[in-house]
Amino acid sequence: MQRNTILFDINETVLNLEPLNKKFKLAFGHQAFASTWFSMLLHSSTVCIVTGVKTNFAILASDMLDSLAARSNVVLTDAVRDEILTSFANLPPHADIIPALKHLQSAGYRTIAFSNSSLKLITNQINNAGLSDYFDEIVSVEEVVSFKPDPKVYRFVANKLGQPIEALRLVATHDWDTHGALSVGMNAAYIARSTASYNPQYKRPDVIASCMEEIVDKIIMLDTKQTL
Repeated sequence: MQRNTILFDINETVLNLEPLNKKFKLAFGHQAFASTWFSMLLHSSTVCIVTGVKTNFAILASDMLDSLAARSNVVLTDAVRDEILTSFANLPPHADIIPALKHLQSAGYRTIAFSNSSLKLITNQINNAGLSDYFDEIVSVEEVVSFKPDPKVYRFVANKLGQPIEALRLVATHDWDTHGALSVGMNAAYIARSTASYNPQYKRPDVIASCMEEIVDKIIMLDTKQTL
């Protein structure tokens, strides 16, 4: 089967969260609070998946920021709160992203931005990061009213793209996301953006690297072998 469509998770995978870390350091006293907030956001979204709560990522992001501030005895002004929440729309891409996407395009691949965020936010992120020429389509989970790694979200994107799920590959820096894709028959590639170990309980993708250009090289090599 020919595989020529690659899906990319956006936050952390494509976009660099370092500017967000700096804003959390100013507001909370340490940049580690950014990771804590993001973990709370993912935990909350997973609870919503399991229990059928209908909401969106923006609402959860706001709720978890308020919760983190309360737990940390931090009083956020409206201006600081809004600055943190809106900073997601203006994150820069990792340095290895544009060369990797160009390589995929030159090799004939279709590239898809695929995120838990709203379509409006993802579109703004891609445009503001100067990546609009490197993605063929943008897909948000908001149409499903659920989040990754809900199995129906991966099936939804396959149906939306008119492709069998086994013909797609997701690239992400979150092992829960690659595991979710693999669990429904999609291919996956894991980019190790941090030193965290891949969860040994999760399904492991056949492509793993610490640089996006290496990820792309491995994908192209695998796909070439399978079509010979």
